[in-house]
This record gives sequence, C-alpha cells and structure tokens, in this order.
Amino acid sequence: MTEQFSRRDFLSASSRAGLAVAMAGVAPTVLVGQGIAPDSKPAVLGGTPVSSASLGARWPVLQGEEETALLNVLKSGQWFRGSTNLNMVAKFETEYAKMCGAKECVATSSGTTALVSSLSALDIGPGDEVLTSPYTFIATINSILAHFALPVLVDVDLDSFQVDGKLVDAACSTQTRCLMPVHIGGNPANMDDFLEVGKKRGIRVIEDACQGHIGEWRGKKLGTVGDLGCFSFQVTKNLPSGEGGAVLSDDEVLAEKVYRCHNNCRGRRTDSFDFTYGVGRAVNHRMTELQGALLCAQIKHIEKYQAVRNENGLYLNKLLADIPGVFPATIYDGGVNAWHLYMFRIEPEIFGINRDLLLKALSAERIPGWGGYSNGNWIEFVRNAFDTPAGRRVYPKSVLDNWAERVGPLPLLNKLSSEAVWFTQDILIGPKQNMDIIADGVRRIQKNAAEIARM
Repeated sequence: MTEQFSRRDFLSASSRAGLAVAMAGVAPTVLVGQGIAPDSKPAVLGGTPVSSASLGARWPVLQGEEETALLNVLKSGQWFRGSTNLNMVAKFETEYAKMCGAKECVATSSGTTALVSSLSALDIGPGDEVLTSPYTFIATINSILAHFALPVLVDVDLDSFQVDGKLVDAACSTQTRCLMPVHIGGNPANMDDFLEVGKKRGIRVIEDACQGHIGEWRGKKLGTVGDLGCFSFQVTKNLPSGEGGAVLSDDEVLAEKVYRCHNNCRGRRTDSFDFTYGVGRAVNHRMTELQGALLCAQIKHIEKYQAVRNENGLYLNKLLADIPGVFPATIYDGGVNAWHLYMFRIEPEIFGINRDLLLKALSAERIPGWGGYSNGNWIEFVRNAFDTPAGRRVYPKSVLDNWAERVGPLPLLNKLSSEAVWFTQDILIGPKQNMDIIADGVRRIQKNAAEIARM
C-alpha cells in the first residue's frame, strides 16, 4: 500500500520534489520513483523496481464531511428517500443534474438498476433487441436480459476500445428498439454515429455512462447526449457512495416514467404519499438517504479530481505512444475522457512479449496493471440465460441460432481482450512524475522483451 501522509506532509514533500500536484484535497499519492535508469535491467529479470512502492492512492478518499452527513441521517431516523425533512437524495439529484447540465436526474440503488429502470421506461420487453458493446461490464448485458430482450453485440473499434458506431446501422433489424453505447473506462463512444442511427430509425439511445462521470462529448457531459444516461456510484467509481446510480435526461416526461419504474409505479412525491400507480412494469430501485448523504459530500470534489486525471492521462498517452508496440486508447475528436480507467494495448509482435508477460513484469516493477475484461463467450451466456421454460417460449432454438449468426465471432473483441492493459483511476490522481515512472517501467520491459520472453 502507498504510505499515507497528512495534507501538510504531502504538500511539503511535493514542494521539495519540485512537483506540481495542483490542488488542495487531492488524494495523498506521493512520488514513488527511485531514479532507476530506463535502460537498466527490469525487476522481473532481477533489477531494482522503478517504483519504491505500489502506485496508486487509497480510494475512496474521505473529504471530511461524510461522517457528519451520515450521522445526521442516522440520528434523524429518516433513511428512506421519501422522508420529509432531510431529502439528501433529492438534493443530490438536483446537484448532479446541474453539474451535468441535465434537466432531470433520478437517483437509483445502483448503476445496474439505472439501466434496468431506463429500459423499463422505454417499454423494452420480450422479442425486442438492444444494440450494445461486447466490451463491457456484465451489468450492461444483464440489464437487457432482465427484460427478456436480446442484446445484439456490435464489435469494437480497436483504437478507442469502444463499440464501433460505424457498424451499428447494419446490425439493426426490425426488432431493434434501443441503442446502448457504453463509455468504457470513461472514454466516450462516438455518439454522433449512435444519434444518427437513432434518428434515422426512430429509436431511443441510452448511454451506459456508468464509468463516464463528467466526461464530455462535443461540449455536453456524457449521459446527457442521448435520450437517457445511466451512471454508477459503486465504490470504485470516480464519484463513489459504495453502491448507487442515477439516470439523467432532458425529457421530463421520460424522466418521470423512469422515476415510476424505479419506485413501484409511484410518481414523485409532493406533499403526501402518492398511491396513484402508473407504468406497467416497475420495482423498487430507490437510493437510500445514506447513499444520498455520501454523494452530497463527495460531489463537491469530483471536478478537481477530473482535472488531475485528465492532465495525467493525456500526458501518459504521449509517453506510452513513443514505445514500440504500445497503443493508448484513442479519444475521438470532440470527446473528453472521464478516465475511470487508463487503457492501452500492446501488439505482441512489435512489443516483444504478450500482454500476460507484460502484466507480470509490471507487477515486479510495483506498477499494478490489469488485463481488463475477458472476451467472454456472450453467445453461450445468452443461450444459457434463456435456457428455461419461459426463455424457450420466447426464444426457441431457431431464433437464438439466427441471433448468434448475426452477432458473429467478434474478432476485434477477441484481439482487444488479449492485448489490453488497464490502470485504475486512482493511479491518475498522483503527481505527474508518477506517469514518467510508469512509462519508464514499460519502456525498460520493452527493451528487454526478448530476454523476458525466454524466462
């Protein structure tokens, strides 16, 4: 674990090292380099690690207001979002909508339930198709299956790691009811492509922005570009509350339907409990006042962290792009990355070793990398999900066979899944010089790849 310092110690150490960590309140991640020459022997071959301690900050970071906010809710006894006095969830909804430039925000119990409630509001059901990315957390797929709809998976753009918007129109059918681009890692999908297809075919666009907090597309915050935008506040996210989610929209009628779908068919409460029921399919996906209190404390700090992540992420992109065989995920013109993940891939034939050996070598350098999502056998997964009496009534084998043929083998997903390397967002909130340390580690591994391959 990274050694923890007080704010004063951190700023003092940063000053002595000549660092420009920018702003007060940023997590106390310190410079961990050891002055190791980049052309020296890698740690995996017996050399000294480039990092003196594991990179990364402790996450989540307490900002000093969380304990008071939680105690206020606990002592009030009003833990349910319909309570009359505190309304922490409603306060967060207002603040998050304002921050993102959206008219409406509906807070939910998780990012998954944000997706489920959004699909419910669009009346997605058995026989409908939802086009989405295969390079995503399983919640994206599960939210579609929960409605007995079919996920139609579109292959990725190898450069950006995002679903390839150029393939979306051809993947549509008469059963397509919704497009669901995913901003994986916080890197924006090419929303122009999805909006164009959605307009052409008269179908709605839901942004899975669960990793995309305050990233941008052409000057608009992610989650406000499509008809609905879904977010997660799970503990690893850039805006955390343990669990939690939200749906943004500029369509007030649609947002009210999302609210009813997440609140057992009941609309927004005014001055009394509303027992008037609307919407056909709804459950309880409400956020608690405890989660709302945490988010009200955390939201004040997300913009300063985003500024640091963005500066470091763009800088690291430049450093790694100069190393043979390393390809940082590109950001489409008009996009601003939210940097929930830092993502790059390697071409083993150029780099000299495969991704798994690189991860082993990075670990020896005390640089924690991760291989990200596996390619997953989505066809088998979906078949198994519908291998029930109810599932077979909706999707007999012939229907699933036709669906599987349309989805195809997804060759670029398979390639990306074997070549991708991720760093988690806490690494990007350290000093800029830590990006140099990461690049030095990758560079010395690449220069000695032939010897590492013989291990």
